Amino acid sequence: MLPGTVRAFLRNAFDQKDDRESVQVTMDAIREGTEFKGSSLWILIFAVFIASLGLDVNSAAVIIGAMLISPLMGPIMGVGLGLGIYDFELIKKSVKNLAVATLFSVLTSMVYFLVSPLNDARSELLARTSPTIYDVLIALFGGAAGIVAVSTKQKGNVLPGVAIATALMPPLCTAGFGLANGNMHYFLGAFYLFFINSVFIAFATTIGTKLMKFPKKQFIDPQRQVTVERIVYAILFATVVPSVIITYNMIRDNYITTTAYNFLNDEFNTSRNQIINKSVKYEKGLWTISVSIIGREIPQDSIKAIQERLPRPIAGARLIISQGFGQEEFDVGNENQTLQQIYADNMMRIEKQRDVIDSLKSEIAYFVAYDTLAKVVAPEAKILFPQVAGLAITRTLFSDIESGTTKDATVAIVKYERRMPAATYDTFKKWLEARTGVAELQIIGE
Repeated sequence: MLPGTVRAFLRNAFDQKDDRESVQVTMDAIREGTEFKGSSLWILIFAVFIASLGLDVNSAAVIIGAMLISPLMGPIMGVGLGLGIYDFELIKKSVKNLAVATLFSVLTSMVYFLVSPLNDARSELLARTSPTIYDVLIALFGGAAGIVAVSTKQKGNVLPGVAIATALMPPLCTAGFGLANGNMHYFLGAFYLFFINSVFIAFATTIGTKLMKFPKKQFIDPQRQVTVERIVYAILFATVVPSVIITYNMIRDNYITTTAYNFLNDEFNTSRNQIINKSVKYEKGLWTISVSIIGREIPQDSIKAIQERLPRPIAGARLIISQGFGQEEFDVGNENQTLQQIYADNMMRIEKQRDVIDSLKSEIAYFVAYDTLAKVVAPEAKILFPQVAGLAITRTLFSDIESGTTKDATVAIVKYERRMPAATYDTFKKWLEARTGVAELQIIGE
């Protein structure tokens, strides 16, 4: 057990008595937020347009702005409060208003995407079509933060933060996009994400109201109270059980995917091979694990042995291995497509690089030739023209300042032991031009 001082410290640190709003004020604030007519409905429609624009142009900032404007949190927390205090009328009112808000949101976004010239599914939109276990946890903790914030005197910016974190608006807009484009996968995936967020925010609100001991609704007729309690529990059960099943399936899928990726990394990321692509899919009751590798070819017998080593969660899965460039690839029991296109693209890049390398080699050889030429010509020049003490020949670029033009120029830098007569100089220049094969050789003497 914890020492008394530690327990006292923790009790004092987490005590909400000083900053908690009265229960009645908190419940009234949540009830008011469930109303969805007039200004609230117009604000929702405008927020949907803003969020749809943000998804269309792939702007996270615009989407965040729409989530701050959206009043969708109200009826969802109303459902949670109603479940927590057994207020069946509040539950019916909140569900009705949430259904109206959902319908108008999807229809508004569908109308927008029907007239929008941009029909590409961008990353911000695609992110709302495949919910994961993390979305469940975000909604659960977001709802918990929401009910705590509503019950405090200084609410701050917690509720806007919850609206952003749980992302209620973008999934509805993505669902509208799916309807506008006839893509039911997008519609169902996005609506599924909205359902998860709504259920777990409401569920967290329900748990919060029970932990904070909000007063339950009293009934004059005890039998009616029992009936309402049964209905409330049935709603809770009907809401939570599918969510638990959904969560379990997501955890299972995530575990299987992680196991498959770890297995592929252990088997194929070696000094001889490298994974360039991998995927895990569940189709028609069968898990399919696909991996593309480059490097040394793995024989078919070894591939079958790898299939037999699949760990328990993915044992029996269909393993597809794509390997080699233009060579046969093996699918366990089936042939698969090759990586010929990747090979062709890489070969094209290699050819371009070779052309650049050959060009650079030619340039280097041209300059090296002058260095070699100077070494050969210098001894000859010394014999024919004793005045010459040293010689260097190089190629450079000459710029004419007046005309602004440039041209190649070959320059000979000559060091003399003694002054060379003019006639001898002319003979030396003609000989050097003939010897180097350069018609206009510039001589610079020291």
